[in-house]
Amino acid sequence: MAVLNDTIYALSSGALPSGVSVIRISGPLTKDILVRLIGSVPTVRQASYRTIRTRNDQPIDSGLVLFFPAPNSFTGEDVAELQIHGSRAVLAALFHALGDIPGVRMAVEGEFSRRAFENGKLDLVEVEGLADLIGAETEMQRRLAVEHSAGGLSILYDSWAERLTRARALIEAELDFPDEDDVPGSVSDMVWADMGKLRSDMEHHLAAASAGEIIRDGFKVVIAGAPNAGKSSLLNALARRDVAIVTEIAGTTRDVLQVDLDINGFLIKLYDTAGLREADDRVEMEGVRRARLALRDADLVLMLVDMTDPQIPDDLEQASPHVTVGTKKDLIDIAADRYDLQISTATGDGLTELRWLIGNVVDKRFAGLSMAIPSRQRHKDSLTRCLTALDAAISQTDVNLELRTEQLRIAAEYLGRITGRVDVEQLLEVIFSEFCIGK
Repeated sequence: MAVLNDTIYALSSGALPSGVSVIRISGPLTKDILVRLIGSVPTVRQASYRTIRTRNDQPIDSGLVLFFPAPNSFTGEDVAELQIHGSRAVLAALFHALGDIPGVRMAVEGEFSRRAFENGKLDLVEVEGLADLIGAETEMQRRLAVEHSAGGLSILYDSWAERLTRARALIEAELDFPDEDDVPGSVSDMVWADMGKLRSDMEHHLAAASAGEIIRDGFKVVIAGAPNAGKSSLLNALARRDVAIVTEIAGTTRDVLQVDLDINGFLIKLYDTAGLREADDRVEMEGVRRARLALRDADLVLMLVDMTDPQIPDDLEQASPHVTVGTKKDLIDIAADRYDLQISTATGDGLTELRWLIGNVVDKRFAGLSMAIPSRQRHKDSLTRCLTALDAAISQTDVNLELRTEQLRIAAEYLGRITGRVDVEQLLEVIFSEFCIGK
């Protein structure tokens, strides 16, 4: 069972074997461990080249050792980092030596970051931003994660919380001391005007939540059309590998296939779907059903039409937003004007333009967007509840001030749930379980 005051250790770098591995140690016994492993505690925040030994004075490896004293460390506790060779045998020997020390154990998932949160080094949004930064695969994911991990979003929420606290304080002062000279007469108008502005700011911010989720989780582009329109061929061409089976037999694709692309720094989730038609085969019917579900959730639909046999499923014409892509350009003599773009996966003609088109749609969607935006469902849920309480406080003018002030308190509590400024124990296990062992 994990004990909070245990000293913990873990591999914090990548998978073995590797040129260098970083082992992180945190907790009250960190100094004792250093003395035991290398003979002394190195100079604070300076890399020292040392030989790491077992308790029998047998060398394990040599490498760089750093020591960060509390509270000026990642976790807020005494922390040491050992930079040694990334050999499985070396790590096994070191971990065996650490595991023999009473009160020292292997860290569990996210435990270093959880200790940083509990010691006030990071709030929950910064912790989640750190997790996203570790997992970032595209430039926009990196930018969003950096903004969150550096506290950009937390600063905004903290400023909103201060405005709510100040509003409550002014109203309560007017209620408690209505005749005192140092309490301005009737501050209500000023308070509710500011709360109205805060509501507007929060509504605008919440409207950007879908954009944050798309940057973090991916922009969904669904390839749709009639059977044999070239959907699977396009998926393979854009992915530059054979993901989907391609045959001349209609109805080959029976499930929704997905690949990830990086276009203009955005994560693009590209989906190949079953051809939309009335199917008799039970498996193909299920594929068509899943295709329609994918269309419903799409951020952009590529409506493919075989220009040698133009067929557009009736229920696809209204799909929005969408672009109409004519396929098999190499098999026709005269180009038609009815398509937004014409391509040939056989020759590659038009594929560069299609990637540009997708990138342009995404760029326009996020033009001028600040990265200080919510990116997780829990952010969105708490902001929605906060906004509901704030709206109730502002709009219920026929209710007495005590009850309206209580709605402001509720709004502040939901805002605090995002950063962890209130009791959010029920959220912690979910959040920190996303981390790797060494983080």
